[in-house]
Amino acid sequence: MTERARHWQYDELPGVDLLRARYVRKTFVRHTHENFVIAAIADGVEVFHHGGGDQYAGAGALALVNPDTPHTGRAGVPEGWRYGAVYPSVDVVAEIAAETTALRGTPGFVSPVVDDPYAVALVHQVLRAADEGNALAADTLLRVAVTRLLRLNGGPMPRREVRTAGTRIAARARGVLEERMALPPTLEQLAADLGTSPFALLRAFRDAYGMPPHAWLTDARVRRARRLLDLGTPPSEVAVAVGFTDQPHLNRHFSRMVGVPPGAYQRERKNVQDPR
Repeated sequence: MTERARHWQYDELPGVDLLRARYVRKTFVRHTHENFVIAAIADGVEVFHHGGGDQYAGAGALALVNPDTPHTGRAGVPEGWRYGAVYPSVDVVAEIAAETTALRGTPGFVSPVVDDPYAVALVHQVLRAADEGNALAADTLLRVAVTRLLRLNGGPMPRREVRTAGTRIAARARGVLEERMALPPTLEQLAADLGTSPFALLRAFRDAYGMPPHAWLTDARVRRARRLLDLGTPPSEVAVAVGFTDQPHLNRHFSRMVGVPPGAYQRERKNVQDPR
């Protein structure tokens, strides 16, 4: 089976990314998203590591991931999986929750998998409406889908509070890596600057962010790369700006986290802004 993916935006759905894909051999490494993930499985099975264990989402189910939550992705059956996904921002989901639910605080999803063929159909209808340029339908169906999922599976988002010396050190390390993304220190240098040992820093960082510093840095580079590509920066310049050695290095990591190469990602997201 041929693998294919389209990652795009629709101007009339601000703050929402859209995706249609079929994957067979594709494996997503551990990564995070700035937005919510609402992935509606049409065929096959997706397996994703989330919250300390593997989760299975088959046809008629949704894979739901909160922002900044590390997870992976791979096929759970030989034929892979086909799905459509919407990625609404935190602000979009919070606005919908405030209007249509009794949730207080920042809303999020409680369970990473929900079996609900009706909500799956709604997600695919959002994508179809966006393809057809039907703004009223796309906006309406998105709000209905998010409201339904929040009522079925919503709760307050867990808050990360700095309570220990280890989590404070991890937060400081993250700040350094964000500032020095293109030229990061070694683990030993970073630990020394923060007054701790490399092993203690590694353990604290993994406990706080769900992945070691080097994996978090790669994830952060790809997230920044997406923002630069959305601004129209050429992939070759993006690679250098975020700290990858060259464009093939960016291509490899970007594809393993986003699902499409940076060039294809940028073309799709640019094309939908052009007149139909």
